[in-house]
Amino acid sequence: MSDPLAVLEDLRSESAELDRIVSELSEDRWALATPAPGWSVAHQIAHLAWTDHSALLAVTDADAFAALVREAVAAPDAFVDAGAKEGAALPPVELLARWRAGREELLRSLVAAPAGTRFPWYGPPMSAASMATGRLMETWAHGQDVADALGVEREPSDRLRHVARIGIRARDFAFAVRGLTPPAEEFRVELTAPSGDLWAYGPEDAAQRVTGSGLDFCLLVTQRAHRDDVDVRAEGADADRWLDIAQAFAGPPGPGRVAKGAGR
Repeated sequence: MSDPLAVLEDLRSESAELDRIVSELSEDRWALATPAPGWSVAHQIAHLAWTDHSALLAVTDADAFAALVREAVAAPDAFVDAGAKEGAALPPVELLARWRAGREELLRSLVAAPAGTRFPWYGPPMSAASMATGRLMETWAHGQDVADALGVEREPSDRLRHVARIGIRARDFAFAVRGLTPPAEEFRVELTAPSGDLWAYGPEDAAQRVTGSGLDFCLLVTQRAHRDDVDVRAEGADADRWLDIAQAFAGPPGPGRVAKGAGR
């Protein structure tokens, strides 16, 4: 189980890093297209603000959050895009202020949450640590979309261990959401962190293994890079299949990124 305070501090740092990237953008650069079809830089930040608000309701007002879930069920294909579109229509200074205020309020609420509390979510209920980990994963992944649109190279940090952990824990979901039977046995996953440390998960004697760059694994499981473009390797048929379909996020399978060499 993750330490809630440690995860919350990492979430604060991850958000601040993305904030620094967008805080001085001119209005025309907020309108730049990102790799997500139809989404600009503004849409990416608006989505984060919208999801932070959803998380805040889950933590502080279960009835209001239940109403959001009913909206999602009624319009599953349009719900997320509608939230991003509404926020992206705001002037950038107002959108930025909304995102900052919302994420700080969410952090305060998660810090104040009694130990052991679980909150409703669009999937299974989540602890404060799990909620913060999910928000960090989304902040980093959507931040990658923003960085790609702006041509910014971000310095990876060991905060990515949270993203890697979600991706590994979501292995069976990635199979199930595609109508596939999840593998019966655990895999061994060994990843090299940005700091050079080794992140190791699963039994040491597992028959199937995944190894490689921690950064690249996170890009893969958030579908911000194609498998052909990452330094991540599989040993075993099931592990190899997993790398084709891995996703760290809830919901239906995403289209992922096109390989950089595609079409050449």
